[in-house]
Amino acid sequence: MKFTVFQVSRKGGRQLNEDRMGYSYTRSSGILLLADGMGGHPEGEVAAQLALQAISALYQKQALPKLDDVPAFLNAAVMAAHRQIIKYASEKGMLDTPRTTVVAAVVQDGSAYWVHCGDSRLYLVRGGQLVVRTRDHSYMEQPPQGHNPSRAAERLNRNILYTCLGSPTKPVFDISGPTPLQNGDKILLCSDGLWGSLDDADIVRQLSARAVGTAVPDLVESALQRAGATSDNVTVIAMDWETPDEFETTKGSVSTEQMEDGAFASTVQSGGLEAGEDELDDAAIERSIAEINDAIRRTAAKRR
Repeated sequence: MKFTVFQVSRKGGRQLNEDRMGYSYTRSSGILLLADGMGGHPEGEVAAQLALQAISALYQKQALPKLDDVPAFLNAAVMAAHRQIIKYASEKGMLDTPRTTVVAAVVQDGSAYWVHCGDSRLYLVRGGQLVVRTRDHSYMEQPPQGHNPSRAAERLNRNILYTCLGSPTKPVFDISGPTPLQNGDKILLCSDGLWGSLDDADIVRQLSARAVGTAVPDLVESALQRAGATSDNVTVIAMDWETPDEFETTKGSVSTEQMEDGAFASTVQSGGLEAGEDELDDAAIERSIAEINDAIRRTAAKRR
């Protein structure tokens, strides 16, 4: 594989940057990751970091040197990340759980797959055109089944999410792919700090004009300037796929052709998964959720 990758995260007008991003790759597979810890709940940055660590650790276990079943991996990885956050909150005796969005893209065998939960987005751009943009799990963009609010309610709730990782309910997430890639395709993952200030046309136009190493910093700066002093954290990780002739001289270029089959590279500090935790264990998730809900109910009863 040959690709160019660039990542940047800016705090904006917030006191704390709760976004996290990173990437990992082997000789035959790569994964891009981004999580946006949710304000209004404790330790959003911890939830985001746990999500990236859990997914990266599971990727390292299974990408040997590529994943056997990418959709199955993405399903298990998101649930493993959710379980790690629930476990952390339970062990700390927290009455409210840390929460985060997540978006992840796997590239292997010349195709892209992705998963997202919440409103962190993936954009796939080809030849100056938007090929794919994920739909947020918000009441405006992708309301849950059976939810049919009035127009006034939709305007009020347009940025309110109904799912995330770490909530005391099982997360809702969407898995897509495989989508065959072409030389020069661009994949961008971002937090809502980017798309909340720039519309899709702006993002596609700026991303298409130059290599990601140049386009992404300018996109982030544009978002910060447009949002002003109240800007959210702005985090982006993007990839140029199989960049043509200028590949070898482009900053951030990665060629896996010389890697050994067992080699693994990552910008994410992996960890947090114990033996057996790469399996999807709904019972363990439900037990952790029940423990947290019981703690919340006991505290609420004492306050009455």
